[in-house]
Amino acid sequence: MFKQLSERFGPWVSLGIFLLMFLWLVMLVILPQILMIDYSLRPNLPPSQIGGPDDQYTLKNYATLANNAIHQSIFFKTIWSSVLVTVCTLVVCYPLAYYLAKVATPRQAALCVLLLIIPFWINEILRTFSWFIILSYRGPLNALLLSLGFIDRPIRFLSGDGGVIVGMVYAYILFMIFPLYNAIESLDSNQIKAARNLGSGWIRTHYRIIIPHAKPGIATGCIMVFMLSAGSYAVPALLGSPGSRWFTQIIYNWFFEGGDWNQGAAYAFILLLLCIGFIVLMMRLFKVGLGDIAR
Repeated sequence: MFKQLSERFGPWVSLGIFLLMFLWLVMLVILPQILMIDYSLRPNLPPSQIGGPDDQYTLKNYATLANNAIHQSIFFKTIWSSVLVTVCTLVVCYPLAYYLAKVATPRQAALCVLLLIIPFWINEILRTFSWFIILSYRGPLNALLLSLGFIDRPIRFLSGDGGVIVGMVYAYILFMIFPLYNAIESLDSNQIKAARNLGSGWIRTHYRIIIPHAKPGIATGCIMVFMLSAGSYAVPALLGSPGSRWFTQIIYNWFFEGGDWNQGAAYAFILLLLCIGFIVLMMRLFKVGLGDIAR
């Protein structure tokens, strides 16, 4: 990689790029994680007792989750809901990505991409709050359904996890559609034409040719959407009901309301391990490596 960069930009510019990458990786990724692990293994003590005899490494902060049935249920619900968000986002984005890559003209594709990107010029909290207005009890969606006669009374869309899932699918749609588009766009269209000429239906063509070729893009999109969903705070806080708390809200409460950074760090590290496990699972499921995902 360094050789390729040197041939393109020269040795000094390439060295600078690598140094910046190294500093970014160490300062913003590795050191914060090490600090979080250190916090998670220490008890929550007053400043005067830090470094004293009671300041010893312990697993009590991790045992809290095992002994708290409510936090366990929220943790597993967050996992399941994040998987559901990932699947829904994939189902929504795959047809659109195929259309952009193989059906639309360059002008149509550029217009569609522009329409997808423009809403993301607005802050995520404002976009999420717009869904709160749309899905509210007396919001425009209920008004439309009532006027068309589909329902007799307004529906409480925000009473469960439905609003959170809809908001997350919308919030992270670009993180799924662009990896899918890049993967499908690299497929030779002659393979699709050959399959169609040999009598293969559209479902069989997608199953046997397009989807296997797009596996790196599918894996990348699923990893990104799942990690963003599992670590989201704004969307569940705005669109969730009191009975649909997210695990990130528990972590937030430990840090900023309970003032127990050690316990919050333990919960955050558990969530990090979950995300790492999901990455490994996706790589094994789609039989792709880090090099395939990074392309």
